[in-house]
Amino acid sequence: MAGTGQGLFVGVAVLGMVALGWTANAEPIPLPAPAPLPKERAAPPSKSGTTAQSGGSGLAAGVRSLFHLDKEPEASPTPVTTTAGFTPTQRAQVDKVSAYLSNMQQLVGDFVQVGPDGSRVRGEFYIQKPGKVRFEYEPPSRIEIVADGQSVVVRDRKLATQDLYPLSQTPLRFLLSERIDLLKETNVIGVRADDTFVTITIEERQPLIGTSRLVMMVGAKDYQLRQWTITDPQGYDTTVAVSKLDNSKRPDPSLFKIDYTRYIQ
Repeated sequence: MAGTGQGLFVGVAVLGMVALGWTANAEPIPLPAPAPLPKERAAPPSKSGTTAQSGGSGLAAGVRSLFHLDKEPEASPTPVTTTAGFTPTQRAQVDKVSAYLSNMQQLVGDFVQVGPDGSRVRGEFYIQKPGKVRFEYEPPSRIEIVADGQSVVVRDRKLATQDLYPLSQTPLRFLLSERIDLLKETNVIGVRADDTFVTITIEERQPLIGTSRLVMMVGAKDYQLRQWTITDPQGYDTTVAVSKLDNSKRPDPSLFKIDYTRYIQ
């Protein structure tokens, strides 16, 4: 599966059904200081420190915001590019990020996720393009998130449940597309750089859901992925910072398998 319309945007925010009361035990791991947000448009107000009204808090709210799957839109989002105001330097920066994402066909590493309520959890992730990703959260969480190139599933091993959603509707498809040209295939609304980060803001509008944003940050010198923040249509932020990245290790294909027989009625 190639192309942004079929990849995964770690749209990653899925369920309000996973109410976990363990966030107080999560180890506080400092995240990189974010670069200033682009000022091209006013961002939706962040509601950090509050509990998402759409159901749950902590890990549940973070996962839900990360995948944008509370509702299923009728059609895939259509990118509307508005790049006329960018300088040649900004365009070159976005092109470098596009090249990095396109050349990166596999990736494993650690992650720290900060939910809308400020809770922090961590784990390991595995990416295999096109369209495959797995997030494994450290204990005491029993949650796993798996995408197989067509669908994304949220598994709760404690409850022995899993919930299935269309992969094409998740915001992280921009990271999982086999090849991507951000300026042509997404709605880039902001580019900002300092000595530490290059920050790109992508805005997406979906029928029935509303407007969401992906703020992606890469290293200013090596253009390696550092972190991303997803703002859902309600204005709640979920940030994922990655570390210990290894693009030479091919993940085991079994990591991305989904048992569809569990959904046969």
